[in-house]
Amino acid sequence: MSVTGGRTREESRRVGKALRKQVPRSSHADWAPSADRPDPIGLLEAQNVDRLQWLVPVRFTRMSPSPFTFFRGGAKIMSEDLSTTPDTGLTVQVCGDAHLLNFGTFGSPERTFLFDLNDFDETLPGPWEWDIKRFAASLMIASRDNEFDEEEGREATRRGVQAYREAMSGFMDMRAVDVWYSRLTASDIRRLMPRKHRKGMDKRLVKARSKNSLQALSKLAEPDGDGYRVRSDPPLLHPRRDLGHVASPDELDRLLTDAFGRYRTTLRDDRKLLVDRYRIVDWAIKVVGVGSAGTRCFIVLMMGRQEGDPLFLQLKEATASVLEDHLPASVYDTHGRRVVEGQRLMQAASDVFLGWTVGQTGHYYWRQLRDMKGTAPVETFSPRIMARYARLCGWTLARAHARSGDAVAMASYMGSGRTFDEAITMFAERYADQNEADYRRFRAAIKSRQIETADED
Repeated sequence: MSVTGGRTREESRRVGKALRKQVPRSSHADWAPSADRPDPIGLLEAQNVDRLQWLVPVRFTRMSPSPFTFFRGGAKIMSEDLSTTPDTGLTVQVCGDAHLLNFGTFGSPERTFLFDLNDFDETLPGPWEWDIKRFAASLMIASRDNEFDEEEGREATRRGVQAYREAMSGFMDMRAVDVWYSRLTASDIRRLMPRKHRKGMDKRLVKARSKNSLQALSKLAEPDGDGYRVRSDPPLLHPRRDLGHVASPDELDRLLTDAFGRYRTTLRDDRKLLVDRYRIVDWAIKVVGVGSAGTRCFIVLMMGRQEGDPLFLQLKEATASVLEDHLPASVYDTHGRRVVEGQRLMQAASDVFLGWTVGQTGHYYWRQLRDMKGTAPVETFSPRIMARYARLCGWTLARAHARSGDAVAMASYMGSGRTFDEAITMFAERYADQNEADYRRFRAAIKSRQIETADED
């Protein structure tokens, strides 16, 4: 007997179709701010309470250039808004921040380029609709930033939602193990791109392949006697020797060594053996991302026993998911583990160095730095390329959801027509309007000095 999520296939199909009456697919088009909608600036400021205060202005600087950069840093704002929107009650492991630039390429353990989601700071079990709505809104907002006309923006958004719906329909007919093995490689993406764009894509992949610990050593470190140390490049890179205002070097080293020891216990035995081939030689605080700027993020420079064998690990603070104000708390006892387990569940393959720890200053997860990571130049996309890229992301998001959710029920709910696509596209258009209003409020707060920005140069 075929069982999906505790139900037979036919039961899941009936559940999905019945949900159309309880939560009409057209209802997803609805968006208007609630009368008691929190002030978006207040939500952003509340997130800063536990961050490194001397780095908070960098976060606001990175959010300030455009409505899209603001949207990228505003997952907290949208989580509040999504909590008031209709959903079917079907739960998956959601990304929580599934915007366009949180998809990209990276190296699998077998050193194959994969295209997948690559940010899981907000991951939590929750309504699948929340991810598809944030994804669709990001398409619409990015299209406006690229100065597409209204119909071009709608078309790119529709294409992304359609790809999600059609992919879920395909996954519902696959064996569970085949869903688990499904993935997009660089070769798959290349075949889907227009021929004239393939040469540019090949160049970006060559560049991404060079993003490894050796490349990081040349960019982030400098010779120091017989070895290396991390460069000083404030305000974005602060090596341990520049952090005397935080604590003594000996105390800082003890904290890091203790955190590393606990991280090591979360690795499989074979990966413990691998990481034991290296020793810590230096570390630094490094500002990363847009929404993450101001959280505690470290890079750790390690060296193997032979010359030219560096390994950079990233130690990133994991705070409570922005979704936890509206959903049950994680079943895991640390936010670092929440992120790691969510990533392993949603990604086709994950970094061999992925692990977690709890330190005196919070919860963290560890991963390899610059592991062949590549990000699409969305800001240069034409309408045609944006629509194709949207389809790649839509398929990828559906695959991630199908691994943990009831693909049969979700696909049966969405159906084979365009009702769901049109509803989500209309939501995205309305939410893009809201995001622009919030962005104007944000820029006004900068101008009035209600919030402080920083010079990153």
